[in-house]
Amino acid sequence: MRRFLFSLSLCLIVCVQASAADIYGLTAGKPDIKSAGPLAFGPDGVLFIGDPMGAAVFAVQTGDKKGDASKAMHELDALNLAVGEAFGGKALIKDIAVNPETGNVFVLAIASGKGTVLAKVSGGSVEAVSFDNIPFAKKTLINAPDDKVVGQGRRKRNLRSSSITDLAWVDGEVIVSGFRKGKAPSGVTSMVFPFNKADRGASLEIYHGAHGKSENTSAIQTFVPFIINGEPNLLAGFVCTPLVRFPVSAVESSDNIQATTIAELGNRNRPLDMIVYEKGGKKFLLLSNSARGIMKISTEDIEGQEAIIQRVSGGESAGQPYETIKSWEGVVQLDKLNETHAVILVKNGDQLDLKTVKLP
Repeated sequence: MRRFLFSLSLCLIVCVQASAADIYGLTAGKPDIKSAGPLAFGPDGVLFIGDPMGAAVFAVQTGDKKGDASKAMHELDALNLAVGEAFGGKALIKDIAVNPETGNVFVLAIASGKGTVLAKVSGGSVEAVSFDNIPFAKKTLINAPDDKVVGQGRRKRNLRSSSITDLAWVDGEVIVSGFRKGKAPSGVTSMVFPFNKADRGASLEIYHGAHGKSENTSAIQTFVPFIINGEPNLLAGFVCTPLVRFPVSAVESSDNIQATTIAELGNRNRPLDMIVYEKGGKKFLLLSNSARGIMKISTEDIEGQEAIIQRVSGGESAGQPYETIKSWEGVVQLDKLNETHAVILVKNGDQLDLKTVKLP
């Protein structure tokens, strides 16, 4: 009887993996992830992992399909220490993502002696997710920067480390932001999933209000999908701190996207993470950043917001209005948990605490 139950359990596991392979073209194996970048969930427990140094996006089947996001709650002090303990060392957290189907939190980190690792947070516990024999698929960027240092003086840098700055699942595609080869390195790429078609990319030009000029050399730091007049758009934040919009369709229809700058949120600042949510019948953005706390940005009349095309001096703001959520201090990352709550990662000395908070 025990042998039968074991055989049945093994069959179920194999069948689940085979199903994933049949539907999404995933094959069991060990993904060769070279670096830890941004995360985003797709359908049916599939997690997309950005690998900037490898210039690739991985789709892995987490098998995380049981749970109720509406009832999920996460409170865990020193998440970075807990993730490190799960892998027998120290860990540097790079990104978190909530599975919208279950409410469980997945953490991508660099662990001492282990390289890039993945952990699952559920019910107050941290569980290591093995990359051994996991169903996955890989899509390599076709126009990533070379892995070498370029530039002079303070501008020296390896653009490959930012070949993937953010990614998101949008209507059957993985949208990826980051640097590309060429004289206009800021770009966006669309990858149809499953990864069985050629990807499509475009350079991205914006008007930077704090600098008073058009630019195509700064990569998106964080973005979210947003519907405007029935059409999927991206709302994207850049360093120092323009907020822009452009239709997702432009990635496939143009080689050079001209984004519309809809807000200037102040200079000397770096966007860290962004989510969109609805409350009281209105939609808002929450933007965490390096210098000005959490911004709650209105999206009212965003489709009619006049483009910023003139310099915004002195660190002033312009365009879409916002307020600062003063009670949320030290937030470095966030994700939407359900319709009423978000999870946030809060810096607390040398540790990062995972908390559940009501959407403001």
